[in-house]
Amino acid sequence: MTFKPAHLLVVLLATALPAMAQNLATVNGKAIPTSRLETLVKQVTAQGQQQDSPQLRVMLKQELINREVLIQEAEKSGLASNAEVKQAIEASRQSILVRALMIEQLKKNPVTDAEVQAEYDKLKAQAGDKEYHLYHILLEKEDDAKAVISKLKAGAKFEELAKQSKDAGSASKGGDLDWSTPVNWDPTFATAVKALQKGQFTETPVKSQAGFHIIKLDDTRTAKFPSVEEVKPNFVEGLQQQRVQAYQQALIKKAKIQ
Repeated sequence: MTFKPAHLLVVLLATALPAMAQNLATVNGKAIPTSRLETLVKQVTAQGQQQDSPQLRVMLKQELINREVLIQEAEKSGLASNAEVKQAIEASRQSILVRALMIEQLKKNPVTDAEVQAEYDKLKAQAGDKEYHLYHILLEKEDDAKAVISKLKAGAKFEELAKQSKDAGSASKGGDLDWSTPVNWDPTFATAVKALQKGQFTETPVKSQAGFHIIKLDDTRTAKFPSVEEVKPNFVEGLQQQRVQAYQQALIKKAKIQ
């Protein structure tokens, strides 16, 4: 069968178009596959800051072209053979592989709703049903804390004495710690607070890892605990981190390390 010139051009275009459609652009004869753009779009939109759109794709296409121009120049300069560059590339390769392994592990062992609910119930029980509006004065030495307590008993104002607190964040507000729940408190701190009545302050210094506290209870109210759906993403992330760490430790334990 003999092709006329016009027919031959049609055949050549028909075979070339599928290959061209797979490429985003070519830079100095080197093709940038469209799949690279699709991967980048997924990465950017997964962060939640931008949505897939024609404008985003134009911007990312230009980014890939710019990157290819620079990569070609770097390779032409022989930087790919540089020892430090090789080490950096290897470090990136290892990080990508480790991340891929962890993602694969989480896909095989996803966090369940039942696990989230159990963690939620445990935290809610620890937090209790009350919130406390507290003031405190934090000092380095126990004797200094006792001296402040003596001044308070003699009628000195808590807010004035709080200016000497080592907790700079609350010292400028008269020692005000705002409303909080016991879930993240030091155990000795929590015990001392729960023994106070409204308007009372601790008459002996309360020791924690931060120093010695004088605590004043201003008020209490019923705690407003968020629903499980509101905090679910945080619980899922926390449980995933635990799962990944456990998986990593199990692998390390089985490995022959000399």
